[in-house]
Amino acid sequence: MTGHRTAAPYRPVRLGLLGCADIALRRVLPAVAALDSVRLTAVASRTMAKATAVAERFGGVPIAGYDQMLARADIDAVYIPVPTGLHATWIRRALAAGKHVLAEKPLTSCQADTADLVATAEKAGLVLMENYMFVHHGQHAAVRRLVTEGAIGELRSFSATFTIPARPPGDIRYDPELGGGALLDVGGYPLRAAQLFLGADLTPVGAHLRIDHDRGVDVGGAALLTAPNEVSVHVTFGMDHMYASAYELHGSRGRISVTHVFTPPADHRPVIRLDRREGSKDHLLSPDDQYRAAVAAFARAVADGLRSPDTAITSQADLVDAIRAAARMR
Repeated sequence: MTGHRTAAPYRPVRLGLLGCADIALRRVLPAVAALDSVRLTAVASRTMAKATAVAERFGGVPIAGYDQMLARADIDAVYIPVPTGLHATWIRRALAAGKHVLAEKPLTSCQADTADLVATAEKAGLVLMENYMFVHHGQHAAVRRLVTEGAIGELRSFSATFTIPARPPGDIRYDPELGGGALLDVGGYPLRAAQLFLGADLTPVGAHLRIDHDRGVDVGGAALLTAPNEVSVHVTFGMDHMYASAYELHGSRGRISVTHVFTPPADHRPVIRLDRREGSKDHLLSPDDQYRAAVAAFARAVADGLRSPDTAITSQADLVDAIRAAARMR
């Protein structure tokens, strides 16, 4: 691929792709190609034909089989976009092979597995990153600045929504054995956004999951949580809905609202809407590429030796389990 590449002052991280999922081809590998800090070295798929096709497009050596790639000495780190239900197995094998790991969200479908893998990575001195790419977009830092500067007074509540249309029949999101369901797939976004602004000390006080009993997975839901200083949090999620991707922060003196917050394209110009009694104002921001920023952050952590675990990974898994429990209590 051609295009501008961002220079780095250190040797590129040699990256292996473990699984040729759609998210890898659409979002992550183009970001890798645009950066000098990371280089795609190998592409592993269950079939050589698929590995070869992806390698011809993005570079790297094609490999049939995931274990064969983990055994290579010329791989520093792996990107794992396989279905959620397979994450724990392959993250564990990658860490055992001494590889840093960038894994698609959610890290696993089980809180106990997530906690164990985070502890394993920390003990081994390896980077383990859960790929919620939106947290690397500059619009959220701009929102935090407005809140810190007192633009809306004291924060009273936070609400976030991420919903997507129904997927085609047979989509892995409908397979409970592969970690399907709306809470795991799309619910994590508004939950991570709540942590981004309010920290990890969130307590679910009520939840609802809408279950598709034929498929055995939840296809939508909502949760009410509380944060310190009596800030209320409401998250809505689903995969049988009109597309929506937004959050709002309500304060004692105003409100901030932003749309296109979770999956904006690289050329999107975010608009932060600030409403106050004296009037409304739109803050127009420059475009930002969250996909490139996420990959760059991972490469930087590997190169700089940043081995402290991301506490948001485990707190996110704790929240998901607590929301499931709250929904079952209804």
